[in-house]
Amino acid sequence: MKVLISGASGLVGKALVKSLTKQGHQVLSLVRKEPKNETEVIWNPESEVRDISKLEGVGAVVHLAGENVGEGRWTDEKKKRIRDSRVVGTKVLCDALLKLSVPPKVFISASATGYYGNRGDEILTEESSAGNDFLAITCFEWERASEILKDKEIRLIYARLGVILTKEGGALDKMLTPFKLGVGGRIGDGTQYISWITLDDVISIINYLLNDEKLSGPFNLTAPNPVTNIEFTETLGKVLSRPTFFFVPKFMLRVALGEMADAALLSSTRAIPKRLLDSGYKFKDEKLDNALTGILK
Repeated sequence: MKVLISGASGLVGKALVKSLTKQGHQVLSLVRKEPKNETEVIWNPESEVRDISKLEGVGAVVHLAGENVGEGRWTDEKKKRIRDSRVVGTKVLCDALLKLSVPPKVFISASATGYYGNRGDEILTEESSAGNDFLAITCFEWERASEILKDKEIRLIYARLGVILTKEGGALDKMLTPFKLGVGGRIGDGTQYISWITLDDVISIINYLLNDEKLSGPFNLTAPNPVTNIEFTETLGKVLSRPTFFFVPKFMLRVALGEMADAALLSSTRAIPKRLLDSGYKFKDEKLDNALTGILK
């Protein structure tokens, strides 16, 4: 099968390209710079996909592109880039797909558990309502942006990603240095829930969703057992055999990071993957201690 991927150079994208290629699929990547070879198709997420004819024959699309939420303070300009890279970029890509003589059979769009907003210890499934903060509204609009594909009877899937654990980058990679130095600790009061998932499971689930024609709609890509920040901190310290006495007060985070501190670090999201479990998917990593041990040792 020919699979088109946006965000192929990102954390998930690189691993997914490797997985699909190994399985024998033909992978095309959307890129912003001049293509280096026939597997790359140039696009501008703000305006167009150039040379749409290269997309003919694509059977599946995995849309992962988006401005990094966790880098830099959230100025008005940064927030506009976060939203537009997702909402406008999705509309641009979908408009291009609608011009194909034969559209793809399935479109998987990345989303995030930020869809639910800050919900304390409430257990959240795919049926839970959207939140009302900036990230939640952005995720809601992000998912709605691809609904124009429904007219072509394209199977739509929204992958609401949790915090992805891997040594290759992301949140865990940033935590490792302070924790290894013995200065790791909880964030704020530590009671906020973290909906985590290993990169191995993310790639496995995307493959699973691509191949099962009965599955569509939103799916929480999170492990079945979310944990509080305190639990995460203690587990990571135990796996690394390091103390975790330190902590970062809320006010310091807010001074340093502004709005992003509350939305990305202090917000509590206790999401569980109900629809994946109901469909019969078997997680590779269900418990945090085993997952971190596998990743780090």
